[in-house]
Amino acid sequence: MYNLPMQKRFNRIWAIPVTALLLVGLYFTPPIHSRLAWRVENLRTQIKFFFNPPDEVVFQPGGTTNLTIETVIATTRAEYLLTLTPKATITLLATSTPKPGPTLKPTITSTPLPASVILKGVKYVDQRNRWNYCGPANLTMALNFWGWKGTRDDVAKVIKPGENNPNKDFIERGKIDKNVMPYEMVDFVNDTTIFHALYRSGGDLNLLKSFISAGYPVIVEKGYYERDSSGTVSWMGHYLFVTGYDDASRIFIVQDTYLDGPNFKIDYEQFVEGWRNFNYLFMIIYPSDSEQKIHDLLGTWSDDRWATQHALDVANEEINTLKGFNAYFAWFNKGTSHVQLQQYVDAASAYDQAFSIYPTLDIAKRPYRMLWYQTGPYKSYYFSARYADVINLAKITLDSVSGGPYLEESLYWRGMAYYMAGKTDLAIDDYRNALKIHPQWIPATQALQDLGVQP
Repeated sequence: MYNLPMQKRFNRIWAIPVTALLLVGLYFTPPIHSRLAWRVENLRTQIKFFFNPPDEVVFQPGGTTNLTIETVIATTRAEYLLTLTPKATITLLATSTPKPGPTLKPTITSTPLPASVILKGVKYVDQRNRWNYCGPANLTMALNFWGWKGTRDDVAKVIKPGENNPNKDFIERGKIDKNVMPYEMVDFVNDTTIFHALYRSGGDLNLLKSFISAGYPVIVEKGYYERDSSGTVSWMGHYLFVTGYDDASRIFIVQDTYLDGPNFKIDYEQFVEGWRNFNYLFMIIYPSDSEQKIHDLLGTWSDDRWATQHALDVANEEINTLKGFNAYFAWFNKGTSHVQLQQYVDAASAYDQAFSIYPTLDIAKRPYRMLWYQTGPYKSYYFSARYADVINLAKITLDSVSGGPYLEESLYWRGMAYYMAGKTDLAIDDYRNALKIHPQWIPATQALQDLGVQP
């Protein structure tokens, strides 16, 4: 005869793992998982960053190269491949300036700008209920302004398709892709729509006003401070759709896809301070019959190399006058412009200066996500044969991401450096992990094919 109390205790013990398995199974059913996954992820992020705060980690450049005859040949080969590989790979690797827009000769005019302009016909699009949708939402607004009928999801399915996981819905799949690069947005417009797009560095306020007063809204990329998924206020990158200005109030009118919403007013000084974080990058989307008009408005910025050199000149001027955070961004911009001019050693030296300033900045405000959005340091160190610096910087950057190494560009460049350092297996792992984040991404696919390996 059974001992009933003992049998009850035995049943209760077995009930614990069975219940746990049932709860785990329920958690991974799509309806429940989609509602709870972000809460679990936020908790994991808070725990991870509590013990390993990403803003306390400091990258220290080694400053030495692996410059042997073999690396010179291999690096030269990598640059040569830029002329052979697909467009997206060229943009990622080449570090040349953004592709030119229309080739028409600009007509320079000196027409006074109106004191105030607010563009009509803007249809506001937010990024709510989506992950990292700043790029798709802003690009959708810019295209909708000209009559395009697509949605933010139509854009995202091309430029941030997300991981190839059939157990997740489209929104969940796209969560791990943390950023959309400017070239991806421009390529989407030029390759999949009847409209045209271009971007340049080194813009200024008058140039933005010229476009707006002529009826062309502008997308800019800037930095700002906002509460993140870990619950702390920290620096992030953000696109803004600029649709108006007023000189009397000294404000731009922007469509902010996140917290600030439609027709948000931002003063010129605050705007410039955030815009500096991204080398004064601006993007124009326009109808195909506006080629000449766009070049007239661009003026000397129509020449992409001139625009990059101008951005470099601005950075050099700001380095002499700015301090603290602004000096850090000015040195970073100097490196970025040198990279775009394919002056890699000069670029690496400028980035070294930026990274030397970084430890002196207020820990709570350090822009530790910088390499999420701008990959110039990888390029400068790689093409200067400083592979250890590429690997170390990529590791620090990837460790700053909650949940996993979810930055395809950082994985790609670390893979490139691993290969040059003779660690081919690690390179292949990084390329494949990049493709998990961004399936069929051309740079990683091409790198694996060059090694004779299947993606």
